[in-house]
Amino acid sequence: MSERTVAMPRRTKIVATLGPATDDQAALTALIEAGVNVVRLNFSHGTPEELQQRVDRVRETASQLGRAVALMGDLQGPKIRIARFAKGGITLAEGDHFILDADVDKTAGDQHRVGLTYEALPNDCATGDMLLLDDGRITMRVERVDGRQIHCHVVNGGELTNSKGINRQGGGLSAPALTDKDRDDIQTAAKLDLDYLAVSFPRCAADLALARQLLHDAGGEAAIMAKIERAEVVKDEKVLEEVILASDAVMVARGDLGVEIGDAELIGVQKKIIAEARRLNRPVVTATQMMESMITNSLPTRAEVFDVANAVLDGTDAVMLSAESATGANPGRVVEAMGRICLGAEKQPATQVSTHRMAFSFERTDETIAMSTMYAANHLQSVKAIICLTESGSTPLWMSRINSRLPIFALTRQESTRRRVALYRGVEAFVFDPTIYTSGHEVNAAAVKIVRDAGYLEDGDQVIMTKGDTLAVVGETNTMKILTV
Repeated sequence: MSERTVAMPRRTKIVATLGPATDDQAALTALIEAGVNVVRLNFSHGTPEELQQRVDRVRETASQLGRAVALMGDLQGPKIRIARFAKGGITLAEGDHFILDADVDKTAGDQHRVGLTYEALPNDCATGDMLLLDDGRITMRVERVDGRQIHCHVVNGGELTNSKGINRQGGGLSAPALTDKDRDDIQTAAKLDLDYLAVSFPRCAADLALARQLLHDAGGEAAIMAKIERAEVVKDEKVLEEVILASDAVMVARGDLGVEIGDAELIGVQKKIIAEARRLNRPVVTATQMMESMITNSLPTRAEVFDVANAVLDGTDAVMLSAESATGANPGRVVEAMGRICLGAEKQPATQVSTHRMAFSFERTDETIAMSTMYAANHLQSVKAIICLTESGSTPLWMSRINSRLPIFALTRQESTRRRVALYRGVEAFVFDPTIYTSGHEVNAAAVKIVRDAGYLEDGDQVIMTKGDTLAVVGETNTMKILTV
């Protein structure tokens, strides 16, 4: 056979945040054509009507382009921020005395004090605590708490403007994960029929269970994503495991997490979260400032290239863009650049080998088939792809936890499953209804033809197919076959 010319899909997925830069139809089309897999709706911005318009445009554009694009809603979470200054901002110097005052007028901050949007903050602080404002750019040490006033000594100064965020070094702020706004936004998320709902600042598994229940009560079926950004979650291995298991996916939210635990600790914690998520069979997204220079520049910095590639080598399912796509000069170009970096990292042998769950016993037949398939695929050199007939998406999720050089094609009749698996590393989805065929042989031939016609297979290639003897039933996968195209 001549040298292979078939396409090999990018395995690592790309999440891009929607915003003013993507409201232009040409920019949105370019974003999806560039290969975005999941789009993020930031509930901190936009009315329900504006969010609905963005959802409609994404679904219509993706359908026209024949792409499966998942939609993720991202809840704002508790706003632990300073209030506003009478003149818009101040400049603090090292050694200044400054008061965070829950009683002062929220629009009348001055050189000496400013109000708080989170009025319970004085209850969470004690002498010696370090408070970090504006993503850690300004640092204050608490000298004393006097009623509803927090008296601080400025350790690192700088310009401080309206509504900047506050973190306590080491975490531990008692603000609940779900605010009244979040509860309203969960109702909106259910109406938008999103595929993923990201919960900001969860403290424990119960926060995620509550979000799931509120979503279900509203009629929503989105998968729940835990944003890992509190120090107290990552410093306790039991809490971290419980949070991951309570979710359907996780996000390494490096902004607030980095502020709370310190930048020096962040890379190690990122690797730990990714490894734990994969061990517990949860997809994981790595986020925050991955390609930040491309908000205005046409090329990423070398540091950004290394950052994205490092996350790929760690095994992340997806890398995420925030302001780079929401307000950047060229969202499509950023996705193209990120895609090139991912493909480059995926060429490294370390991304193609795995010992995942090799020492585990399995209780489910479908998981056993998924693990057996990946072992066979990685050891039988003639295999070029895995084809997985699935209803819920569980089998391709298990498969995607195994590092491999081979693409996994999830064939499903469920559009919601097709979109959800768009987040899973190494998985590409096609619409396929096996119930319209009269025999197993016809099902096999039709499934292989879909993948071949898409340009991923050639005559003579071998593929491994998984399906259930009882077709189109959740949890019934019990068969693995090796087929020749």
